[in-house]
Amino acid sequence: MHINKGKTLAQCLTDRTDYAKNPDKTHSGELVSSFMCDADLVDSQFLLSKQIYLQKTGRIQKNDVIAYQLRQSFKPGEISPQLANQIGYQLAEKVTKGNHAFIVATHIDKSHIHNVRPDRAISKAV
Repeated sequence: MHINKGKTLAQCLTDRTDYAKNPDKTHSGELVSSFMCDADLVDSQFLLSKQIYLQKTGRIQKNDVIAYQLRQSFKPGEISPQLANQIGYQLAEKVTKGNHAFIVATHIDKSHIHNVRPDRAISKAV
């Protein structure tokens, strides 16, 4: 995920994480889980993490990736929302190897259950 033209990094992070955590899609937030961050504060924590990384390393990304997002979908009726969230969390742990904060938001607003998982786009947890 990149910064949208005309928006700040903070605005983009808030837009993306608010979409993922949408209470209409996540059973009032019950289907949102997180690792190394607070799901309610994830946008500001990701922003702070990015700022700390820049301060520590001095590195500025050429394409300014702000986060990575995985989507995971299940066939209608294949799985319960709670199990989908658990499987999404396990996948996120495997992909990030414990080095990155993430949230997993399981959306139930369509005929198929699906997970949206943004995580911060720095190389190591700081």
